[in-house]
Amino acid sequence: MYLLEFLDGGLLQLSWWQLILAALVLTHVTIAGVTIFLHRSQTHRALDLHPAVAMFFRVWLWLTTGMVTKEWVAIHRKHHAKCETADDPHSPQTRGIKAVLWTGSELYMEEAKNPDTLVRYGHGTPDDWIERNVFSRFSWQGVGIMVGIDLMLFGVAGLAIWGVQMLWIPFHAAGVINGIGHWWGYRNYDSPDASNNIVPWGIWIGGEELHNNHHTYPTSAKFSSKWHEFDIGWVYICTLQALGLATVLRVAPKATVAEPKRAIDLETLHAVIANRYDLLAKYARSLKAAHRDELQRLPLSADEHARFAGLRRVLRKGDVSQLQVAEQHLLSDLMKRSGVMKTLVEMRTELLATWERSSASREQMLTHLQDWIHRAEASGIHALQDAALRIRSYRLVAA
Repeated sequence: MYLLEFLDGGLLQLSWWQLILAALVLTHVTIAGVTIFLHRSQTHRALDLHPAVAMFFRVWLWLTTGMVTKEWVAIHRKHHAKCETADDPHSPQTRGIKAVLWTGSELYMEEAKNPDTLVRYGHGTPDDWIERNVFSRFSWQGVGIMVGIDLMLFGVAGLAIWGVQMLWIPFHAAGVINGIGHWWGYRNYDSPDASNNIVPWGIWIGGEELHNNHHTYPTSAKFSSKWHEFDIGWVYICTLQALGLATVLRVAPKATVAEPKRAIDLETLHAVIANRYDLLAKYARSLKAAHRDELQRLPLSADEHARFAGLRRVLRKGDVSQLQVAEQHLLSDLMKRSGVMKTLVEMRTELLATWERSSASREQMLTHLQDWIHRAEASGIHALQDAALRIRSYRLVAA
């Protein structure tokens, strides 16, 4: 009789709602391990973890995912380095949203077999005795141990909980974040990829929902950036730091403005470079507003108005060369009809050149920025004048 009761409910003898709660807690610990240890600490070096905390996450992830730290880190670093290209291990822009959403874990395992990826991008990950002889050598034995633990704690229901644990990361991390996070959502910043924030409340997936914020400032330990956004992973990190169990190394610069400067100096240049994505996002919004006003002002037929209105969704792209050929032709046609749009698009390209010319010295970049601001302020175009004013107002302040 005792054996039957044990098999039915395990050591804990939980009710059905307690079993659901237990599954959610266990999977959330796994999510925390992925976002805090694998992603923010190991991959991007945004924080250092106390050895005891790091070891806990290493053991937990071994039991609940079977993932090898070096493989996960290398694949994610390659994703950032080759984002949205054919070499990106899991971009829905090149592989299709269905493939990444539903077979993201298969794409991960395929890339993990690439020795060049591991050598080039997997440096700096744990290489101690337990990593070489346990976690990496017996990667799937850990999840086998987890089966026994779940059965012991929850009885037969432990099999269902174990199944949820095994599917949680492959679906949410490999599928939802890598798939939906590069396909659908909203963008705070005009980062040079297709990343999106899925929702402003990063709770269910540990803060990874704020994917556009992360791709804009990948080495930041904090993923939220707007007042209405919430990153639960950052809450855990702050708690660990308060307990002396973590040290935050980097956070994204906070876009802070103050009284506009009369003189544009190197400090202004540094602030603009640090806040370039914030600047470009606001520029894109101004460009869309100017686009709307120009369509109302220009003498266009209904068909022309409809065609030009379709450009609104692509105006956020700073690099015109990234547009499809048909979109480039349509934008060129609009620029021929509207001097305002021509100036705004061309001035954005010139603004990008301020920090994208790798061969330019700081002094050359500063001269370029000073000239840009002078022409923007003299243009008579409200959007450009607003951009120039914001550039004069930027200050470097830690988040």
